[in-house]
Amino acid sequence: MSRPMSAPPPALFLVLAAACWGVGTVVSKQALDELAPVVLLLIQLTVSVGFLLLISRVSLGTSVARRGRRRAMSLGLLNPGLSYALALVGLSTIAASTSVLIWASEPALIVVLAFVVLHERLTARLSLAIAMALLGVLLVVYAGGFSGSVIGVLLTVGAVLSCAVYTVLARIWAVDSEALPVTLDQQVAALVFAVLLAGSLALLDSGQLTGPVPLTDVSASAWIAAIVSGLMYYALAFWFYLSALRHVEASIAGSFLTLVPVFGVAAAILTGERLDARQWLGATLVVGSVVVIARASITAESHALER
Repeated sequence: MSRPMSAPPPALFLVLAAACWGVGTVVSKQALDELAPVVLLLIQLTVSVGFLLLISRVSLGTSVARRGRRRAMSLGLLNPGLSYALALVGLSTIAASTSVLIWASEPALIVVLAFVVLHERLTARLSLAIAMALLGVLLVVYAGGFSGSVIGVLLTVGAVLSCAVYTVLARIWAVDSEALPVTLDQQVAALVFAVLLAGSLALLDSGQLTGPVPLTDVSASAWIAAIVSGLMYYALAFWFYLSALRHVEASIAGSFLTLVPVFGVAAAILTGERLDARQWLGATLVVGSVVVIARASITAESHALER
């Protein structure tokens, strides 16, 4: 699908999406100091849906057809619905560092699926840039190896695979629809999924809804972090990502996800963390590789517009 000449380049939207996911992760961690994960998810998705509904009221974007709405909502059930549920259960049995390393494989999975399912062509230069970006991600996030149960690892791999499949399906289904209504439908489906998940956990009395502190004692800063992370991690990030995915191949979009941990560690610096030399090297590799990928996508898009 061609993009209007006056519209921002897809690479910009992909960078913004990565920034929202990276920074949103750090903000979410601040909220998790006082809120249970499932409760935080409910707050975040409620804020996201409310924001997107407000924006859609003043937007002149094209509405999604009934069939398209069903597809968009099924995407929401897949991600962040199913993927979050699998990641949540998996994280309870493996170390956080192990989870981060597994999630670092998401861009590679997207590239493989795009090649197999969408038959996207990868040049040697682009393949090398993606490989260097993945190496950079490992240097940034590696924290001492794997630890935890095999089941936890498999569940986390399932969560990552769900996200990778989401990108490929979104490229197929959402390419002819405006990003805003598709994002809204996805978030509504994910919110319904989260409500059902929370209800099931409440009936099972699993304790997953009990946070570090009672809800009545949650601080204002934690509530603000929950609201801000909901806007960034769900509403804005998915909106930006889908806006770009309408105009670039899934493998290109997925490669930009290597920027997520870079933005995450950059935001963590503001909370007092420091990068070592290995992480600085990794961040440099990721940024340099993404610049190469962005230039390749812009060149390809320019050729498409000329034709």
